[in-house]
Amino acid sequence: MSRNTALAAIIALPLIVAACGTPQERCISRNTSEYRTVSRLLAEVEGNLARGYAWEERQVVRDRLTHCRTYYRDREGRTVVGYEPCWRDYVDIERYRVPIDPAAEQRKRDNLVARRSALSERAASAVQACRAAYPEDQG
Repeated sequence: MSRNTALAAIIALPLIVAACGTPQERCISRNTSEYRTVSRLLAEVEGNLARGYAWEERQVVRDRLTHCRTYYRDREGRTVVGYEPCWRDYVDIERYRVPIDPAAEQRKRDNLVARRSALSERAASAVQACRAAYPEDQG
């Protein structure tokens, strides 16, 4: 499995889980998405501060020697499938380091901490409301 395929599967997994979850799970997911986003961003900023740099990604087009299917006619006029080497382009994702401004990252972290604490109470009440609205069997 290529990295791009694995990344697409990871990105699609929450969508699949959200689509087939229970009504309570879908309600909780829908009402806590901003809190989860802010928490994810905060973890990323804290990681950047701990490392001293950030990671960014870019798409790079490369070519690869592979086998291409070719069709030709034999002496009797039948179509025959063959394979021959050919060059194909593919897109790869490359991660690279980016320098950060530690003061700006700390301000960003402080703002995200404040935002997350403001959202945590609302997310907790939303979870309680979802559990009350969509009770699940505990047995």
